[in-house]
Amino acid sequence: MGLSGPVLAAIVWVLAATLTALLPIRRQYVPGITLLVLAPVLILWLAVVHGWVWGVLGLAAFVSMFRNPLKYIYARLRGRTPEVSE
Repeated sequence: MGLSGPVLAAIVWVLAATLTALLPIRRQYVPGITLLVLAPVLILWLAVVHGWVWGVLGLAAFVSMFRNPLKYIYARLRGRTPEVSE
């Protein structure tokens, strides 16, 4: 019994996110945005193949990892100009 496609993709995504976090902040933008955009697709794929519980767990992990960028996006959508750490 091997790994399913979405689980293997999730493992690769987590490794890529970890490597991105090790980069200097100014070099994190492009890979970070790419990971941010791909995450909902991956979470939905996990939920469809393995059930909604795994989708919810994936969403919780995603929100935990990307809490600061998500706070920034939320503030911008509300018309505020949030501070950005350098």
